Amino acid sequence: MLKVGLTGGIGAGKSEVSRRLAEYGAVVIDADRIAREVVEPGTPGLAAVVAEFGPGVLTADGRMDREKVGEIVFADPDRLAALNRIVHPLVGERMQELMDAAPDDAIVVYDVPLLTENGLAAMYDVVIVVDAPVELQVERLTTLRGMTEDAARARIAAQATREERRAVADHVIDNSGSMDSLDARVAAIWADLTRRAAAG
Repeated sequence: MLKVGLTGGIGAGKSEVSRRLAEYGAVVIDADRIAREVVEPGTPGLAAVVAEFGPGVLTADGRMDREKVGEIVFADPDRLAALNRIVHPLVGERMQELMDAAPDDAIVVYDVPLLTENGLAAMYDVVIVVDAPVELQVERLTTLRGMTEDAARARIAAQATREERRAVADHVIDNSGSMDSLDARVAAIWADLTRRAAAG
């Protein structure tokens, strides 16, 4: 099994790369998706979030209001740490379950937004970083996700810098160009991953 860490700043286009790797046959384990699963209604994770932040972080239908929680934690490092203490262990347990279920010869891609911030690079055989200039990240977040410019810049500032991510990368994918360019870069990286997997 080849373990690949995939990361990138918010709005860099990591999801596009993840989707392409899955199409090639990678087993993709998406930390963001799992982070949503572990705080679904009825889970111990959601109960812990409400105990920590109060019932005001719930929507009318009893789900976690991710925007409201985001506003709280990205403005206060202590509150962010409190949320991470709840969610990260639950995500880690679920990721391990999914890894255990993958075939022995799989190329497993862990889609982990905070790989650099949490010092996780050493856990993977290969680290891929999806990179884009900050101004392009801001443009994507405001046009595609409807964020205000201030909110977009705050989210970017709360993450590792481009330089910090690049420092842990085995492969850097520049996602500031065309889709064709992205396709070609992912194809080349997949070829490298399959070589590494075959070599054991």
